[in-house]
Amino acid sequence: MKKIIFLDTETTGNEPKKDFLCQLAYKTRDLPAQAGETFCELYKPPIHIPPEASAVTHITDKTVVDKKVFRESPEYVRIKTLLESPDSVLVAHNAKFDIAIIANEDIIPAHFICTLRVARFLDKNNVIPQYRLQYLRYYLDIDIEASAHDALGDVLVLEKLYERLLDKIKETPSAFGISPLSGGEEIHDQIIEKMIEISSKPSLMNMFNFGKYNGKTVQEVANIDRGYLEWMLAQKEQNEDNEEDWIYTLRYYLGKLQ
Repeated sequence: MKKIIFLDTETTGNEPKKDFLCQLAYKTRDLPAQAGETFCELYKPPIHIPPEASAVTHITDKTVVDKKVFRESPEYVRIKTLLESPDSVLVAHNAKFDIAIIANEDIIPAHFICTLRVARFLDKNNVIPQYRLQYLRYYLDIDIEASAHDALGDVLVLEKLYERLLDKIKETPSAFGISPLSGGEEIHDQIIEKMIEISSKPSLMNMFNFGKYNGKTVQEVANIDRGYLEWMLAQKEQNEDNEEDWIYTLRYYLGKLQ
């Protein structure tokens, strides 16, 4: 049984190569239904917090003026050890971003689950219009008191979303190569491994929810306007770190996967 760690970071921006965390929160779970430690702290990033970031997180330079830099904090070694343990699984929404942010702090998790990729994977019929954490919170009617764009608030929503996804797979385990005859703890472990597998690969996007083809499937657009997909791919490839799923999708429909 692996330790589950629900994690969220608030940052100075959305470009991992130049942005840093200014808040980190996590909540651990040692058993399927047994909560462990909850942690949340602010940190002083090595760069100025721009107003664009403060408008989302409400964290300013003044907020963290007396806080420590994350790597100099007393809990840094403990957090690094926790996340890098082979017995731990980090759970985050759009995990690639949070992993890139903590990689700036020399922390590389051993395993991770991305609830965004799992949610998209399970939505076979393209029913859900968007997959942002707070959108899913209200779309799925997740009833919880939690502040949006606060690291701990997002962790609490994340935990409930994870439970929904876990239960969704439990409904038809055989569809995911999991034996329905497995015992409770065994089937739970197999679902965790399946979530890790799904999270390790780029998502295949199904539908446009923006632009002139808003509401159309990517397959439809590939059939009527291949040039648009070519143009979009060129744009996305200019920012590969943040656009992995779209780049994979566009290359797939354009027949360019290696």
